[in-house]
Amino acid sequence: MSQRGLEALLRPESIAVIGASNKLGRAGYLMMRNLLDSGFNGPVLPVTPAYRAVCGVLTWRDIASLPMSPDLAILCTHADRNLALLEQLGERGCKTVIVLSSKPQQFSELKACAQRFSMRLLGPNSLGILAPWQKLNASFSPVPILPGKLAFISQSAAVANTILDWAQQRAVGFSYFVSLGDSLDIDVDDLLDFLARDSKTSAILLYLEHISDARRFLSASRSASRNKPILVIKSGRSGQAQQLLNSPLSLDAAYDAAIQRAGLLRVQDTHELFSAVETLSHMRPLRGERLLIISNGAAPAAMALDQLLSRNGKLAQLSEETRHALSAVLPEAITAANPLDLRDDATPKLYQAVMTALLDSTDYDALLVIHAPSAAAHGTVTASQLIDAVRGHPRGKYVTLLTNWCGEFSSQEARKLFTEAGIPTYRTPEGTVTAFMHMVEYRRNQKQLKETPALPADLEQNTDQAHQLIARTLAEGTTQLDTHEVRAIFQAYAMNVLPTWIASDSAEAVNIASQVGYPVALKLRSPDIPHNSEVQGVMLYLRTASEVQQAANAIFDRARQAFPHARIQGLLVQTMANRPGSQELRVVVEQDPVFGPLIMLAEGGTDWLPERQAAISLPPLNMTLARYQVVQALKSGKIRGRNALHPLDIPALSQLLVNVSNLIIDCPEIERLDIHPLLVSGNELSLLDVSMQLSAQQPGAPSRLAIRPYPRELEERVILKDGSLALFRPILPEDEPLLKAFILKVTKEDLYYRYFSEINEFTHEDLANMTQIDYDREMAFVAIHNMNEKSEIIGVTRAVSDPDNTDAEFSVLVRSDLKGLGLGRRLLDKMINYAAEHGLQRLTGITMPNNRGMITLARKLGFDVDIQIQDGIVNLSLTLEKTRIL
Repeated sequence: MSQRGLEALLRPESIAVIGASNKLGRAGYLMMRNLLDSGFNGPVLPVTPAYRAVCGVLTWRDIASLPMSPDLAILCTHADRNLALLEQLGERGCKTVIVLSSKPQQFSELKACAQRFSMRLLGPNSLGILAPWQKLNASFSPVPILPGKLAFISQSAAVANTILDWAQQRAVGFSYFVSLGDSLDIDVDDLLDFLARDSKTSAILLYLEHISDARRFLSASRSASRNKPILVIKSGRSGQAQQLLNSPLSLDAAYDAAIQRAGLLRVQDTHELFSAVETLSHMRPLRGERLLIISNGAAPAAMALDQLLSRNGKLAQLSEETRHALSAVLPEAITAANPLDLRDDATPKLYQAVMTALLDSTDYDALLVIHAPSAAAHGTVTASQLIDAVRGHPRGKYVTLLTNWCGEFSSQEARKLFTEAGIPTYRTPEGTVTAFMHMVEYRRNQKQLKETPALPADLEQNTDQAHQLIARTLAEGTTQLDTHEVRAIFQAYAMNVLPTWIASDSAEAVNIASQVGYPVALKLRSPDIPHNSEVQGVMLYLRTASEVQQAANAIFDRARQAFPHARIQGLLVQTMANRPGSQELRVVVEQDPVFGPLIMLAEGGTDWLPERQAAISLPPLNMTLARYQVVQALKSGKIRGRNALHPLDIPALSQLLVNVSNLIIDCPEIERLDIHPLLVSGNELSLLDVSMQLSAQQPGAPSRLAIRPYPRELEERVILKDGSLALFRPILPEDEPLLKAFILKVTKEDLYYRYFSEINEFTHEDLANMTQIDYDREMAFVAIHNMNEKSEIIGVTRAVSDPDNTDAEFSVLVRSDLKGLGLGRRLLDKMINYAAEHGLQRLTGITMPNNRGMITLARKLGFDVDIQIQDGIVNLSLTLEKTRIL
């Protein structure tokens, strides 16, 4: 995402206020007053012909007369003047403009004008920005905010004002506070890229009403969330609310799937958002998910426990050692347990003793302390002694502690003490547990983001066969396919669709069934019934083969009686013999206006309400992501796991979802896919009925996938100097074990040349970041060599582009015992060609003067080599052309 101009917006050195005014209540007055009151250090340049000075600052008559090109300009005039003023600012060399108000009819002209002058726009209809660390309040907000570690980005000015008011009352600080308005140019993804690199920002909060570009948003979110927690509140869960917000109609569950996929955390409302702000401001990262609850009453503890269990949280189990330590400080009438009820007469001294005993324990990952107003123990005194106990214990700074001081008036001072001590505190037991579960869910999403996928059973699929079949079908003018027509397409992706026979009457159906064996899906069609209407989807499962004739005759006769003038189509007869515990599921692919194709998993049935009944994921899927979808469907009750004797085969179902994902990625002509029913019995999956809807894709049409899939088209087979064959391909998340084995065969010297430091061991997180890349932002090619029937990585080249996709930093590393095969040159050549085709303008790299091999290779490939002997580095640079001849 482009970072051009963002430095001028968020860290400006000079600001021009166009339409500055001395009239109270005018936008030009409010903006000038806020800029001056915030203590902005740079020149503030009011532009207006109406006054000689505004708020005591000399004015400039027009934009052309300004003494300098401002980094940032703020349009505070009538919207009709926007375009003319933007032209003048562009000619004056202004870098960034905040448009406070504009009409939708102007949007396209404003954007075109800004692009012509390479200016960036915030807004239109933006509240503005606040950057306390820069002493900048370039907004309409009269509420000052403190410097802090949180950044807030909002698509709503009303919500932004609400958060500002709340933050002032709670003394919560921010690094940046940005109101996007209509996001004509600068959008969420641009700011996420900037804030991910900002040293003052430790966490990011987003208020979203819509997403303009799903791929850009997910790309920026996935990158930023690897470094900093990102929380999202997304309004417009219902279709009616989306219409009210003028947002594209999209399944809210699709937003859930996208936010989870990016490693973010979604909160449901502003109340949860306030709790999340409190949590992010103070709480330490979780080591695990086990919660220990302490309370001075059973009722508050019960409320906390109910909330924990309803959100699938985990209650810590106390060891005998911890129970013994607690028993030593507890009154005889109180049993050491979790939750631990200290009774309503618990004194501050008892709280302190219990806390000290628990700080020695590792039985929990987070500790929740509840205090209800009590005559026996003043809340403020208890809070003070609790803080002292934590500060005075060696493990105090490592414990994740949450506090809930119930009540309002009597607990205000205690909550203030906790806030000043950096301990998160909440008003209700349920709110405290909700905040804890926010961190648990965020931890789970991060774990999913970085988990190494298992290799599927088979990566080879006959995509050419599928393309040919679909092209032939479209050429014939057919766009709707049923079971027997999609069977060959599915076979190309290792999915077994049961054969379907068309029978003219029940006798013929039974005859076919007896010949082909079981299971078999039969569609019964009678020529005796007028074809002016149809009956579809009538289904019967038969338990034994002996029931086929009787049941087929009976169901067919009943259908004739019920629909005497109808055409009966889609009557499925399925034997259940030798299939105990079979389960009927449904897999559907539908197109979402925002996120493109969605893969949905649900129980089989006639009704279809995907928002409520289906677990949803975004392609591309690998085995790990597919497994998460299945597990999520089980935990949420969207599908049933059956009993212990016949459990659902999660790997088999995951493999099917991966195959469906690959089919959808490879064949963009597929608009909709419905596998229903999908019969699951053990590890045997039978696709009984499948329908597919096609549409011709225009050449060069933009990708409809929210996440760029593995670019299979970049795979290349290369013959090395020794005559052996290697596969050059983009890196896969599944390559983590191979990459780890490759690094072990690289000498310490070569690793030092590559990483400029001694590397003893790469962690899972390091390797995950190297293999789980975003193909829109980064590319890594690996050379795969088969040795002794085992695939090995023997070389890697990587290039990471800047957000503007202008420059990319490259690296190349070859296994130390396989030098001399031409690997380095071939890999780097491939990367150069890819970078040029990808639109990059320059490749840069750094090495050491002693790395003669890399320097020689760079010179051969046309790099400029700048040796900085004094600094001990060598800068390598190559200007790229769109096309390059090897």
